[in-house]
Amino acid sequence: MAAMPDNTHSTDSGRQRTQRRRARLFALRSPIPHSVSLSVTIGLFLSLFGLWALASYGEWVRPVFLPTPTGVLQRAVTLYQQEILVRDLWISNVRVFSGFLMAVVVAIPLGMLAGNMRIFSAAIDPFMGFLRYMPVPAFIPLLVLYAGIDELPKILLIFIGTVVQMTIMVGDVTRQVQADLIRAAMVLGANGREIFRKVIWKGSLPGIVDTLRINLGFAWTYLVVAELVAADEGMGFRILRSQRFMQTDTIFLYILLIGLLGIIFDFLFRRFHRWAFPWSQEGLRK
Repeated sequence: MAAMPDNTHSTDSGRQRTQRRRARLFALRSPIPHSVSLSVTIGLFLSLFGLWALASYGEWVRPVFLPTPTGVLQRAVTLYQQEILVRDLWISNVRVFSGFLMAVVVAIPLGMLAGNMRIFSAAIDPFMGFLRYMPVPAFIPLLVLYAGIDELPKILLIFIGTVVQMTIMVGDVTRQVQADLIRAAMVLGANGREIFRKVIWKGSLPGIVDTLRINLGFAWTYLVVAELVAADEGMGFRILRSQRFMQTDTIFLYILLIGLLGIIFDFLFRRFHRWAFPWSQEGLRK
């Protein structure tokens, strides 16, 4: 009589492989498959959307407080047909990126000087620390007084809200360039300008790009505050105006659009970072 095949060993091996895969998913800083990462992200957003749909269509919450997804979509179509939606998107992006680019032009040089020269650090660090704790909306009356009520004060408010944190973060990034690299450049005969340009700048660039990604998010958070300044269009203005008339579908629409734009810009920054600095990507490989 033929012996029955023993599947115990293969079953145990399969269980061990499954356990190892699960352990890797929750291991500190261990890379996970892209398909798993994408599934988790999509699953989270679908779960949140499902809760929203369940609560709104099931009328667990009154529509004036929680509009339905179709109500928000219909509102988007209406605003688009009225040529309001596209105009608001355009003007808000112009304001955000104008203030953000102004902050980039100022913060990167100041941060690099503060991070590498003690004389500049003594001047810049305490001043930025002083400004960091000032509430940005407190500057609105002065900006209106000095710059009027046109586009300039709105852009300046985003600039003020972004430049301080960006300067501090750029300074911290440049301080992390390894001292051994700087000493090696000195031994090879590089002067101060060459060290600054070829060692410190290039060594700091991946961290600076990541700093810009983070601070672009800060710039968007100041949009609603900036559009308090005598605005009559823009995403932040539309949210504040809709609050007065209890148009929660419009509020939800513009909040979701700002979040969607944030995801898109964050994704683009991350893709550029991976493309430009593949050697700086962190990951534990086994």
